[in-house]
Amino acid sequence: MTAAGTTPSPPATTGKGGRWIQKWDPEDETFWNETGEKVARRNLIFSVLSEHIGFSIWTLWSVMVLFMGPEYGLTPADKFFLVSMATLVGAVVRVPYTFAVAIFGGRNWTIVSAAMLLIPSIAAFIVMEPGTSYSTFLICAMLAGVGGGNFASSMTNINAFFPLRKKGWALGLNAGGGNIGVPVMQLVALAVIGASGGPRVLLGVYIPLIVIAAVLAALYMDNLATMKNDTGAAKDAVKEGHTWIMAFLYIGTFGSFIGYSFAFGLVLQTQFGRTPLQAAYVTFIGPLLGSLIRPVGGWLADRYGGAKITLWNYVAMAAATAVIIVASMQESLPLFTSAFIALFVLSGLGNGSTYKMIPGIFQNKALARGLTGEEAAAYGRRLSGASMGLIGAVGALGGLGINLAFRQSFLTVGTGTGAFVAFLAFYGVCFVVTWAVYLRRPAAGRTETTTTEAKPQLSYAEV
Repeated sequence: MTAAGTTPSPPATTGKGGRWIQKWDPEDETFWNETGEKVARRNLIFSVLSEHIGFSIWTLWSVMVLFMGPEYGLTPADKFFLVSMATLVGAVVRVPYTFAVAIFGGRNWTIVSAAMLLIPSIAAFIVMEPGTSYSTFLICAMLAGVGGGNFASSMTNINAFFPLRKKGWALGLNAGGGNIGVPVMQLVALAVIGASGGPRVLLGVYIPLIVIAAVLAALYMDNLATMKNDTGAAKDAVKEGHTWIMAFLYIGTFGSFIGYSFAFGLVLQTQFGRTPLQAAYVTFIGPLLGSLIRPVGGWLADRYGGAKITLWNYVAMAAATAVIIVASMQESLPLFTSAFIALFVLSGLGNGSTYKMIPGIFQNKALARGLTGEEAAAYGRRLSGASMGLIGAVGALGGLGINLAFRQSFLTVGTGTGAFVAFLAFYGVCFVVTWAVYLRRPAAGRTETTTTEAKPQLSYAEV
């Protein structure tokens, strides 16, 4: 299969040895309707598959710890630290993964990043048995972090394929399809535990799937020659205040999703005495619903504005967290589980709305600079693509913070209540930041100069 017919002229194959599309202008409606949408959707499908398996491998150790009974000699704090290290590496590698797309091409890097998932999978297959040292388990958990990087490269790649008016839906679907790798891994683990299988059986399922994902990416995906490596864009994104504001807000949504995904089963086991099988029966539900609703968050943001959806989503997340605190103090497992699952759903919704805000913010920055048409669109794509890796990396670090907070809370008071109080306060801060930066109207009576300068801020309410 070739990419011929996907652009007005057949795509050229460069000396980089891949399949490259030389012309790509998704904002041109004629081009998009005739050829662009078909190609973009095809790349989206196989990008989602690779990212999906990447998420599964990234969260592998949140499942592995359920298999690690007393014979492994690990305390709950040890297990929380294991999953924290996987979260940390997954966050850090998102930065280089973002820029790898522009260096190697989206298709080429998807092949490489998918194949790299074999390293942590095979390593875990070899060492997963009682008697293995804790440091060895720690190294294997850190290796699994490479799966977290697939999200950043995938989002950067798909961001370039779709027009601004479709980005909320496309990025939400891409990320949601990847996020769903978390509950799928947990469901497969449930089946393995239920059948009295060991962790090596679980890994035996995923190793061939990794190979299949890499092969399908090679056969059906494309590189965009228009995505040239632009170190200037990276520098501009670092200097841009909105990059760090959105990174902070993304800690509250995606940081919550991935942190809770790693910790949910351990919290149920440690605080409520659930067995591995009992915990596995429940832990997949929250990540599953949170993943499925992420495209809905993007769609709502497309329709009503990402800032508005994000603002009220933080109110709902704070309310759900307050219910969890009450349930934790009353030791009510049904209420605790229900509220925790609701918090997963809301974090997924917020994931979609916050990521939709990013391209819209930089598009508005372009308009404020006096740019129009394709020039404005190119500016927006350039900075939003560069910033996504940084935002995704910082957001994922929120997952590290959540797991370390749980670890400290259990060490200090024996429950997760203290951690949830901290999370409630953080969601309140996120609400204030969203309102103050993207929705607050300028006060009446300001000078004409001040009002003029505030106009770009007013438009952020629609991003």
